[in-house]
Amino acid sequence: MKIHDIPSPELRRSHDDLHNQLCSQIESSIKDIEKHVPGTALPDSFSTDLRRSLSSLNSLSPFPNSVKLHIWKLSYRLWNACVDLSNAAGVKTSAHKRDEEHAKLRQVSADLLFLGSDVSGIPSPAFKSASFFYKTGLIWHDLRKFELASYCFEKASDLLSKVDITNFSEYEEKKLLLDVNIARSRAAWEVSDRNLAIALLSRSRNVLFAVAENYKALANQYLMFGKAMLSKNEVSGVNEALRLMNDALELCERGLTVVKRTEDTLALKELISKTLRFLAASHLQRDEFESVLKCVKVLRDGEKDQHPSLSVLAMKAWLGLGKFEEAEKELRGVVLDKGIPESVWVSAVESYFQVVGAAGAAAVKGVFLGLLGRCHVSADAAIRVVNKVVGDPAGGGEEARLRAKVVSDLVSDDRILTLLSGEDASKERTAMHALLWNCAAEHFRSKDLQTSADIFEKSMLYVPSDIESRNLRAKGFRVLCLCYMGLSQLDRAQEYINEAEKLEPNLASTFLKFKIYLQKNEHDGAITQVQALPSCLDFTAEFLSLAAHEAIACRCLPVAVASLSLILNFYSTGKQMPTTEVVVFRTLVTILSQDPQNDSDILKQMKRAHSRLHDTSAENFFGKGEIGRRERNWFSVNAWNSGVKTGQANQYAICAEFFRLASEFYGASIDEEKEGNHVMVCKSLIMTVSAIISDEKQRTNTLSENEVKEAISLLDRAGKMLKSSSTEYEAIIEPNFLFVYTWCAFDLHSRLDDTGSQQLLLIKRFANSKCCNPKHLLQIGIDASQGPSSNHEIAIFALSTCLTTLLAVPSPDYVSVALILRKLVSLRSIHGVDTNDDATMETYKQAYRIMVGLKEGEYPVEEAKWLAMTAWNRAAVPVRMGHMDEAKRWMSMGLELAKKVPGMQTYRSCMEDFIAGFEKKLSGA
Repeated sequence: MKIHDIPSPELRRSHDDLHNQLCSQIESSIKDIEKHVPGTALPDSFSTDLRRSLSSLNSLSPFPNSVKLHIWKLSYRLWNACVDLSNAAGVKTSAHKRDEEHAKLRQVSADLLFLGSDVSGIPSPAFKSASFFYKTGLIWHDLRKFELASYCFEKASDLLSKVDITNFSEYEEKKLLLDVNIARSRAAWEVSDRNLAIALLSRSRNVLFAVAENYKALANQYLMFGKAMLSKNEVSGVNEALRLMNDALELCERGLTVVKRTEDTLALKELISKTLRFLAASHLQRDEFESVLKCVKVLRDGEKDQHPSLSVLAMKAWLGLGKFEEAEKELRGVVLDKGIPESVWVSAVESYFQVVGAAGAAAVKGVFLGLLGRCHVSADAAIRVVNKVVGDPAGGGEEARLRAKVVSDLVSDDRILTLLSGEDASKERTAMHALLWNCAAEHFRSKDLQTSADIFEKSMLYVPSDIESRNLRAKGFRVLCLCYMGLSQLDRAQEYINEAEKLEPNLASTFLKFKIYLQKNEHDGAITQVQALPSCLDFTAEFLSLAAHEAIACRCLPVAVASLSLILNFYSTGKQMPTTEVVVFRTLVTILSQDPQNDSDILKQMKRAHSRLHDTSAENFFGKGEIGRRERNWFSVNAWNSGVKTGQANQYAICAEFFRLASEFYGASIDEEKEGNHVMVCKSLIMTVSAIISDEKQRTNTLSENEVKEAISLLDRAGKMLKSSSTEYEAIIEPNFLFVYTWCAFDLHSRLDDTGSQQLLLIKRFANSKCCNPKHLLQIGIDASQGPSSNHEIAIFALSTCLTTLLAVPSPDYVSVALILRKLVSLRSIHGVDTNDDATMETYKQAYRIMVGLKEGEYPVEEAKWLAMTAWNRAAVPVRMGHMDEAKRWMSMGLELAKKVPGMQTYRSCMEDFIAGFEKKLSGA
């Protein structure tokens, strides 16, 4: 050493002072830790202060041996303080934060010991320091601080690597080197450094020291890594797991060659069995079923007490090979082992059923029921088995039905019912009910109603009969009602819905009862249920609409009518309705129209619609715009058509009501229309009055004065519409309607005393119109000529005008001409006997002039004979009264007419002889 390298005494004293000062600080902190109350949180100031002092101390190295010894003692003192705190509070029960502070103090203790690890006078200081780092690393590993754990394990490995392992004699020393390697390997595995982890395990083979416990520890770690790889269920992972487990198996077999104690032999053999089981599981994942069976055979040959998993492994292997009988034998063997864990046999059942499917449902049922009889089965296990048997019932099919049949038998077994009947099994009972309910619902959606009903019934076994569950029971009864309705077992469906209504009387129950009566075609019962719907607390108008649709679909029209009629009662309340009021009325009328006997009901609903129209407005009732016009036209046309139909059936009273409603509907204005269809209003009013008069004649019951005036007011409305037209009034309606209007007005005005001039003016106006028809005039003339309200003036005018019109055409209708002449003769005879008879004579002369030039028979012969005979006979009265000239005039007219009538030769001869004798007599006188 050079002179300048030798520190001066002052510098040595300064270093010694610093060493002592820092050691004192560390010791003070340790004292505080020793005084700390166990179970309370460790403040982070302990580790912070210690770490600061340690860092300062580290900067002053190297240390004299005395300082190293002092540091060694402080390290052990701190370590022991941590141990005391852990033992008092319990590391396992402490909070994570407290565990981390504890690990930091342990870390300081290990680092402190490392500073003095080469102290002289203490045996194996490096080994003891490595032990501190190893134990601290385990704590960090438990806290999942893998980087800190790896640091500690690496420190321990470095310290042990400097030690000659051939000098290890104690078991703990031999064991520590292996433990550090395994712990370091585990830490590397946790951070996904698998290559390092496996390399460290391989390195550990060199430090087994022919100790059986070491072989077991290393083999067990290989197995743990293999299990971890196997759990990932990856192809590459399974291959790696197989290699690791084979290494574990090899180590166990090597360990048996050096074992000395019996308990070590048993431990290694147990590990071999465990490894073989996992090897079998690995082969199973690789679909190497033969290898699985070989592993199982080795295990069964070597073990007295068979592990429960062997049957499961063998069963799965046989399933993979497609040998279902052997698989079923293995599954049934599970039942014989009373000590088998529940999770194992449940898994076996699930695996078997997953492969075999519905074909194995019966076997699963037998196994499960056998287990119920031999060992304790939890409610959870029962639910898992039932869930596996249920599978996925969506879509239906034969397999789903077979599964459902087995489920039905299982859940209805008394043993399972007893298992889930206790108060502590309420959660499982609810789960079972939900499982069965969902299964039944899927079958219901698949239209397999019989299976659905069966499972729904079984689900009811898991619903308690208490008050809290009454709504759930009612729901079950309702859905069962639906199932049996779909199966057309209506009586049974009715039983279920009656039970549901007892438990929970609501809208759904009432509606289902309605549907049952509907399908039974019991209309009265269905109508009763419809009428009961509004009384339900949860009533909504949509159900009445739905009831109407259901009734229409079943062709139960009375029920549909009752439903729609009931809906209409709610529109005046202002409630929100599923459809517009006019649509309901339209639907109702359409349904009623399908039966020809419903005219009165149609009229009733039409009047009801008109009343609502009057109460609201055309736009509110029919709607706005084009939609409103279409709705208005529909009601107008249907009222008109109903009026035509009932009129043709001679139901004139109803006919009049329909036409009056038609006039109201046609007259409704939509949007900016100034008026409705006034032409159709006019026609409807005319037809209304016509029907009133026709009904009077049919009933032979004369209209009262007020009724006559009301009818006249309706005609006056029509007349105003005719006169308000910018063109000739006859141009806006057809001739027939104009005639009906004229005829009705004449008829009604004839009943009033002071309307004669109005009648004549009305007829003349009609006669002068372009659309006047001779037949219409003839009808008016005939009607005016007879009855209590006859008017000969109008009758003569109408008949005369009609005659003129008929004769003006190229080919007159001589039948009608003859009829008019007869009527004119009769009228003029009745009203002209006591006055001048020239008008009557002129009528006969007109008839004669008409017949002149006609072909034989062209003029009706009988009418011609009548004219000839009546003209001749008219001479009788003048003869008796001595008016000889007048008598001769009538005789001559009769003779002239007779000459134009074929077949009256004999009469003519007699007439001529009589006239000749009459003239002689006159001349002789």
